[in-house]
Amino acid sequence: MRIALGQMSAKADKAANLDRMAAFAAEAGAAGADLLVLPEVAMVHTTDPKVPLGPFAEPLDGPFVTALGELARRHRVAIVCGVYESIPGSAKAHNTAVALGADGGLIGAYRKIHLFDAFGFRESDRIEPGDGETLIFPLAGMTVGVQICYDVRFPELTRHLVERGAEVIVQPTAWAHGVLKESHWETLVRARAIENTCYMAACDQILQNLSGNSMLVDPMGVAVARGGEAECLVVGDADPARVRAVRATVPSLLHRRPDVYAAWQPVAAR
Repeated sequence: MRIALGQMSAKADKAANLDRMAAFAAEAGAAGADLLVLPEVAMVHTTDPKVPLGPFAEPLDGPFVTALGELARRHRVAIVCGVYESIPGSAKAHNTAVALGADGGLIGAYRKIHLFDAFGFRESDRIEPGDGETLIFPLAGMTVGVQICYDVRFPELTRHLVERGAEVIVQPTAWAHGVLKESHWETLVRARAIENTCYMAACDQILQNLSGNSMLVDPMGVAVARGGEAECLVVGDADPARVRAVRATVPSLLHRRPDVYAAWQPVAAR
């Protein structure tokens, strides 16, 4: 599977963001990509925590997702992109990743369940968390699971997706700067790949206090393609044979002990 990561700086202007996505989709299609990943909340990005998101948000059958589907159909490339999904009667929105097939149809959506109330941010002031429904779908001979940004700090979700067959985890992200945050980004993305012997396709926003460094990491934790600090399209290949080979060499998924884990009593974190 050929994966393109569209590392971009989203603005508060949906039309301008769509224009940038259209250029990425054309470039990804020309490169033979099966999947274009765009960042978290790439539909529209506002850095003012006091601005309600409801007026920006749209339903999944609204004009923005419809336009993404047209880009996917025109360039024959599946697209995963972060959007604000409207919640009827609420000023809040869902932080949602939508997946569209190369035919332009909506494959599904994942609503972020872990909200970024850390490093001085309070995502929960403007975002309603998802109910836990996950998104997994087949594409180009592999199985893809979806998570969003802060989710990478919670290994339970990635493991859940892998247990259900995911070989590639797609992660739209808007990774804010902070104390050691860039180090955390690389460590966490590579750790999720290594411990689950899967690919991680993590696409970040750039500029506006965001980190960039989008990367495609293989099941051994090797970054096979990565971006830097500027807008760019990062293209790399995910190979199911590589997944099988690594899982044969490091069969850690087979060595799990759920019988033991079930007897452990949870302890509240301090």
